[in-house]
Order: sequence, then C-alpha cells, then structure tokens
Amino acid sequence: MHMIVPVLMAGGSGTRLWPLSREQHPKQFLKLLGEHSLLQSTALRVAAVEETAPPLVIGGDAHRFVIAEQLRQVGLEGATVMLEPEGRNTAPAAAVAAHYATSNYGPQALVFLMAADQAVTDSAAFVAAVEAAAVIAATGKIVTFGIKPTHPETGFGYIKVGAAIDGGAFDVAAFVEKPALEKAEAFIAEGGYYWNGGMFMFRADVFLDELKKLEPEMYAASLQSWNHAVKDIDFVRLEVNAFRKCRNESIDYAVMEKTRNIALVPLDAGWDDVGSWTFLGKLPANDAAGNRTRGDVMLEDCSDNLVHASTRLVSMIGMSDTVVVETEDAILVAPRGRVQEVKKIVARLKKDKRSEAETSPRVYRPWGSYETVALGERFQVKRIIVKPGQKLSLQMHHHRAEHWIVVKGTARVWCGEKNFLLCEDQSTYIPLGHTHRLENPGKVPLELIEVQSGVYLGEDDIVRFEDIYGRTPAAAPVKV
Repeated sequence: MHMIVPVLMAGGSGTRLWPLSREQHPKQFLKLLGEHSLLQSTALRVAAVEETAPPLVIGGDAHRFVIAEQLRQVGLEGATVMLEPEGRNTAPAAAVAAHYATSNYGPQALVFLMAADQAVTDSAAFVAAVEAAAVIAATGKIVTFGIKPTHPETGFGYIKVGAAIDGGAFDVAAFVEKPALEKAEAFIAEGGYYWNGGMFMFRADVFLDELKKLEPEMYAASLQSWNHAVKDIDFVRLEVNAFRKCRNESIDYAVMEKTRNIALVPLDAGWDDVGSWTFLGKLPANDAAGNRTRGDVMLEDCSDNLVHASTRLVSMIGMSDTVVVETEDAILVAPRGRVQEVKKIVARLKKDKRSEAETSPRVYRPWGSYETVALGERFQVKRIIVKPGQKLSLQMHHHRAEHWIVVKGTARVWCGEKNFLLCEDQSTYIPLGHTHRLENPGKVPLELIEVQSGVYLGEDDIVRFEDIYGRTPAAAPVKV
C-alpha cells in the first residue's frame, strides 16, 4: 500500500464563528465539540488510518506556535508545520504539499488533502472511506470525497456523479456551484448529487502532472517556493517571492473541474464543516423545548434557541429560534436564519480597526498566554501564564514600567544585572528602559499578575534582544 501523507490546511480565519473565533485564534484551534480542538480532532482521526505518515499542517506565521503546541498536546510531535507567506487558497497549498510528499516519501505517495476545521462524528466510517479512496488513488486516479447530503443545503457546492466504478466509487459528471434552495431541493429529489467537502486524495506525481498541464505557472512557482524553503526552528518556511507568484485559486477551479482523471468516493460519516453557529443545532437538545446550550445558561419559556456562554451567566425569557454567543469582550445575538450574516459585523469591525475582529481577550504565545483584566489611562493589568520550562524573550520597553506579582508557581527573573527567583505572593518591579526576562523553571504553570504603567502600553513597545522562539531579527533559518 502506498504511504498516505495527511495534509491539514489550517490557514482559515473562521469569521463566521465570531465572536468565539478571531483572526489570531480562529475556529480550527477552538474546542467546539469536545475535549479536543477541531485541528486536534482532525489529526487524531486521520492518524487512525493505516499506512499514514505524520501529518503535514499548512498554516500561517501568526498561528505557528499554536499549531505546534496543539499537535504536541495530542502526541503528534512528528508532524511537520509548513508556513505559507500569505494565504493563496487551496490550489497552491495542494501543490507545495505534493512537492513535500514527493521529496519525503517518493512521487507515488498519496496526498490526503483536507481542511483542519471540519467535524466527523463516525470515525470508523471515515477511516473506511479513506482506505477505499487510497486503493483507487494508488491506481492513478484523483479522488474527491462526496459527502452524502442530509438536507437541501445552499451553503455547499455539489458534485454530480456518473457511472459507478470499482471500489464503490463513481465517475464525476460535474462540479456544481452553491445552489439556490429550489435547485438544492431538486438535487436531493433527483439523487446522484453529493456535497463537495473539499477533501481530496491523489498520488503526488499524478496531481503535479495535471497541475503542470493546467496551471504551468503555478506549478513552476510552487516548485521554486518548495525548493528554496528554509527550516526555522521546527517550522518549514516556503520561499516568499515564488509563493506569491502562485495565482490565488482553489483546487476545484485550478484542477478538479478541468481534469478527466477523477473519481468520487462517498463519505457518510456525520460530516460538518462547522461553518456557522447553526452547527450547534445538530447537537442533542438540552431540554424538551429543543434548546441547545453550552456553558452557564438559564432559560424561561424559550424554545429552539442556540446559546453558547463562555464566561458568565446568560439568561433568556420568551425567546425562540435565536442564536446567542457570549465571550468576555463581545456578544452576538441573531435569528437562527440570519446567523451567516455575522461576517458583515466582522467586516465592520475590521473597517473600524476594532481589536475584537482580530484578538481574543486571551492571547496565545509560544511560552503560554496572557489576558488583559483591566485597562485604563496610563495603566493595564494582565494575567500571564508561562508553561513549565518556557521563558519570554530578553526584552526592554521604551514607554512603560511593570510590576510582577507571582500568584502560582515559581518565576526566574532577569532585570538589568540581577537574576533571582520569586515564589508565590512575592513581587518585583521592572523600571522603564531596563532589560528583563521572565522564565518558569518549575514543573507547574507559572501564573502572575502584571501591572503596567506608562504613556504607551501597546504590544509593539517591545525591543527583543534574545529569543528562543526565533522572534528576533538575528534569527537565521536554514535550508530544508
């Protein structure tokens, strides 16, 4: 059996799940359906397939440490994280994935391309479909997975199938754009139509041959970007200028709708793209009135609502068919039928340069996380958590001083020429302009409160002199 190389595309922004999903911490990193994030669930699900290599995760620079940490948490430390200089849609991502698979596992390796932010409830059916697709892909066919439709959906593209072929697959007759409701209902009534879930499997050499014929400029640019990629700590950075020459195009338009060498394998595994808050409607109801709730929620005379509470009590009276999503800094309220329009709110937030579009109150860093608990004129209070064995960069601020109070754990502090330990309930002062560093030398998370004071408190007031995560100008990536 040919080696299967799982490729998880993790570069999306997930704006339709705002306010929980933000640009700097989008939906693929959220625990929306259980103890694992969508990325972690996807990686674990595909790891159950036989003859699979460690996954390749393709994402952006801003998310690199979150990706690495989430994979480490579920024991997938052999994974490769490839960083795109910028998002160029799925066709360039598929191209560099095929080059990667060729270089590491040979030209006949099977690339299994999928989004990292989808959900599957029947893992056994998923594995069976993937293994059936691998048999067909090994013969030289490009395989797409057709999701068995459960209702007339207008938010997905469709794939019309032709004649049945060996292995339970079908010829592909046509790719169909997202339809109007009447047409979607006709597709369901007629049969022979599947949702396009954006999952594909192909031999690396087969896909690259098709790409070379159909998109020669993209093929050449993606190959150059891969050939000049560099390793930066544990990440692979694609070459910037060549990658930007790749046309911004989906794999469907670039290859799948044009090639004749394609087959469809049906997938009936409880698939969902978790594309909007309506996905909560597929969870079991919490009461006889059809309400689906998560978190601290209290309802009175309510029916068929979807409520997600993150940090506080959410109470509702006499409401129906309403979506409510609460976070620390934003609340979304919308009729269930209009929840897709949340992207209009996100667009307005971006236009107004509001932080709520990009960042959550909790910001993740490679060493841990921080969250702002109070902010006023000339002061800011943060709660900082540093993971065991990790340390922040050696840095200095031009415009602010800081007080650190240890709440839990032990801190090693560098301040100027001093180097000392702080235990619980102890504190220290970092004067403006002093070089300093914070480390957790212990085996439990370090939690502290930081009180900042000064004329400017922005995150860009950081001068880094040394950093174990390669965030200084002196960081020197090496050729892959």
